[in-house]
Amino acid sequence: MESSLEQTLQDAKLYRELNSLIVAYLRDNNLHQAASAVASATMTSLNVEIPANKLVQLVAKGLAVEKDEVIRGVSSLANDLGTLIPSGYGSMPALHTASVDFGAVQETKGSSKSFPKHETRHLSEHKNIARCARFSPDGKFVATGSSDTSIKLFEVAKVKQMMLPEARDGPVRPVIRTFYDHLQPINDLDFHPQSPILISGAKDNTIKFFDYSKMTAKRAFRVIQDTHNVRSVAFHPSGEFLLAGTDHPIPHLYDINTFQCYLSANAPEIDVNGAINQVRYSATGGMYVTASKDGAIRLWDGVTASCVRSIVGAHGTAEATSANFTKDERFVLSSGKDSTVKLWEVGTGKLVKQYLGATHTQLRCQAVFNNTEEFVLSMDEPSNEIVIWDALTAEVVARWPSNHIGAFRWLEHSPTEAAFVSCGTDRSIRFWKEGV
Repeated sequence: MESSLEQTLQDAKLYRELNSLIVAYLRDNNLHQAASAVASATMTSLNVEIPANKLVQLVAKGLAVEKDEVIRGVSSLANDLGTLIPSGYGSMPALHTASVDFGAVQETKGSSKSFPKHETRHLSEHKNIARCARFSPDGKFVATGSSDTSIKLFEVAKVKQMMLPEARDGPVRPVIRTFYDHLQPINDLDFHPQSPILISGAKDNTIKFFDYSKMTAKRAFRVIQDTHNVRSVAFHPSGEFLLAGTDHPIPHLYDINTFQCYLSANAPEIDVNGAINQVRYSATGGMYVTASKDGAIRLWDGVTASCVRSIVGAHGTAEATSANFTKDERFVLSSGKDSTVKLWEVGTGKLVKQYLGATHTQLRCQAVFNNTEEFVLSMDEPSNEIVIWDALTAEVVARWPSNHIGAFRWLEHSPTEAAFVSCGTDRSIRFWKEGV
């Protein structure tokens, strides 16, 4: 009897903690009406003190444990690689806390930070336009894709060694792999979150899987044949699924073990010009975002694949060319061919900040945060400059020559350190890192 009472009390405590977590999550994500309703129904304080996104962190950890129990062993993908995928394969990463709280500061003009000086180096050249780049999640590798249909993989440690004033052991070759298996230009790349797998999306309507643990591999070991030009690709943080943004207006969700394709059952009405320029997952995979040719930014539920918010005309009638979540998943940074970079609040769809002073109307412009999210980087086409803003004040703090001959097409920042790459119409790839 005493044991039963003790269990009842423990359950009651657990439910109270769960209710507090739900109320805090809704409140902190600006869903005040829902937070008030839950607080009232469960007799929970609306002002309960819970660390930001604690509920999401706990859910992510729970999913990781659950998936580890199911997936432990060898998956079909591991069989193809001939290696065991680590037991953590399929686990959800812990939520990264943003270093900048964009919702906390209302007016901060005049308090902009200085962006540290960087040194740059020409790394390599493709045989045609360098169109895209992507860092691995751990920042140890960066890959670039080209109109010449090739993919180059660089080891960042070797890049840094190459940039030293005196290389004692002779010339350093930072390109460690080159892959050839597409028939048309590469549009986008992504790294598997746990395994040595690189995927590419291209104009030949395919997504290809490359194993970069094998030194002699030049060709893809797996291919997904889509029905449309694959404009953007992104792995789910678990590594079990991937998204493809294509000329079709609805993102294509693939199970990487079965290659089964899923489409949203309740997608919004999107006109014929709704091709997706970019698709990206949030840090935990709970949401994903698309930037489309019709100028809209759309937010999708990562579990149900439902479109939960459409920011129609986010970039007017001009194309929305890129969109990325902040690490805490509360905001989305977008850019478009209307020469604006914008920060949107996920919970409300409201425009929070606008970064002006860079003209981009022709190319598929990228706007990215630096690794600490204190700065925003993008490009100015007429001057061929990299433009850098203080992320909080939205003031331009630096304009640097790109050192590319002609316009550069892509910026990608390392997720782990003060370094980024730029890709140019001059076929070249440049690496930039904070100077000493």
